[in-house]
Amino acid sequence: MRTALLKHTLFLLITACAALSQSRIPKVWDEAALATWATPIANLNVRPSHISPAEYDALPVQNLRTYPVYLPSREPAGYWQMLQTTGPKPLIESAALRTEKDWLEAGRRVFEELDHLPLRTLDPKFIAAARNMETFVPARTTVLPDGTIFGMRWVPTPAGVALSYTNCANCHVGYLKDGTRVVGGPTFMSRETGVAPLLFAVHQANRLVPAAIPIRMGDEPFGMRMYRAYGVPWAPNDIHTRMKTMTQDDFFAWSGAGDRGGAIPRWNGSLFFPTKVPDLIGIKDRKYLDATATHLHRNIGDLMRYAALVSSAESTVFGDHNVLPAEASRVQARLPDEALYALALYIYSLQPPPNPNKLDAQARAGRQIFRRQGCPACHTPPLYTSNKVTLAQGFTPPKPTSPGLDVLPITVGTDPGLALATRKGTGYYKVPSLKGLWYRGHYLHDGSVASLEEMFDPQRLEETHTPGGFSPPGVKARAIRGHEFGLRLNTKQRAQLIAFLKTL
Repeated sequence: MRTALLKHTLFLLITACAALSQSRIPKVWDEAALATWATPIANLNVRPSHISPAEYDALPVQNLRTYPVYLPSREPAGYWQMLQTTGPKPLIESAALRTEKDWLEAGRRVFEELDHLPLRTLDPKFIAAARNMETFVPARTTVLPDGTIFGMRWVPTPAGVALSYTNCANCHVGYLKDGTRVVGGPTFMSRETGVAPLLFAVHQANRLVPAAIPIRMGDEPFGMRMYRAYGVPWAPNDIHTRMKTMTQDDFFAWSGAGDRGGAIPRWNGSLFFPTKVPDLIGIKDRKYLDATATHLHRNIGDLMRYAALVSSAESTVFGDHNVLPAEASRVQARLPDEALYALALYIYSLQPPPNPNKLDAQARAGRQIFRRQGCPACHTPPLYTSNKVTLAQGFTPPKPTSPGLDVLPITVGTDPGLALATRKGTGYYKVPSLKGLWYRGHYLHDGSVASLEEMFDPQRLEETHTPGGFSPPGVKARAIRGHEFGLRLNTKQRAQLIAFLKTL
């Protein structure tokens, strides 16, 4: 009798703990939270519209585990047969998550395994191609040390094993020169791999634009689909109008150029004004999301919301402008709120790799220069950001300022294109944190500067400069203007400042 009572009490305690864990999960598509979440668009002064909570909640929930794709010559014996017989497994089992450790492990699985739901395909020709060595050109295929192909996943579904592509880990796992894997760091691997043609073919077959947007675009020509992804119809002389006649070769030329600078042309972003892949390590302490502070980061619910936005619910309406054709349809898929909560907890927990750069005499001298130059006014310790936004060159903010924005009324003179001439253009650039500069690779919002040495080289202001990072196709030399702080230091002082920055 006593044993039965103890078991029943333990069951009730476990159930109560599970219920408590569930109760702290914010509702992702919450109407009140959405109302003031996005920053108004520059030159429109309206926020982009979101799909309604009813529309979002009506999207079917997808919650499936995925498995790596091996280079066919390195696939373990019996692996394909295992995938055929294992059947669908849940990506996350929220009822079993009782401790913080449980939630973090579930979030790690979501981060590592989550696939791009719109790109999941059961088409036999794509699956056959992924299992054929002839698909992958050895010199151009990113194969990880364990024999798996970077960016590809198998998904056992009720209808069979599907081919798909990684979501979070595709852009947010960096690799240092010594092979160290930096989870949360930006990925700078070239997209010009054996995966790319197959990925692009899946995009084409599903009538998706190559920006991972969860919308099928209908039968418009390729160029019009690209314009739908990036066009700014309210802007006079919109540079994106030329995309209406763009060919696939044109697109590859531009997107390849973006990858060389660690920059990506995301939906609502731009091929012409790309943004670099952000570092997720330390994001818990950042007040804004995106380089142009497109969305506030007020709490964990906002990070969950942002993951849902880019995976399932991207904005397509801006004031009176709907950028989609009438025949477009949203892909019917979303993650459960519990998976997004676990993912956000995991991202909050990410830590940088051990820093090999020590605060020696050279770096301490650089710290004094950092202070004398007034750098802490914007890059304030200990976060090394003021968590404010600055003005893009040429932008006059409306009055009153949008609630939630903390504006530093200065401009640092960097290229204003992303902030003024795109659908992500708010007129602002957020002040980035300097923590982790040593492993992040590319600098400025478009990744045009490839090293700290280039950043503090006065020659980068000249039209004869060859950027180490992003440049448009066919452009070998151009000036990288703006953020001129530190450019007047002598050679010794620059070396000291760089030594300090690498310790952060």
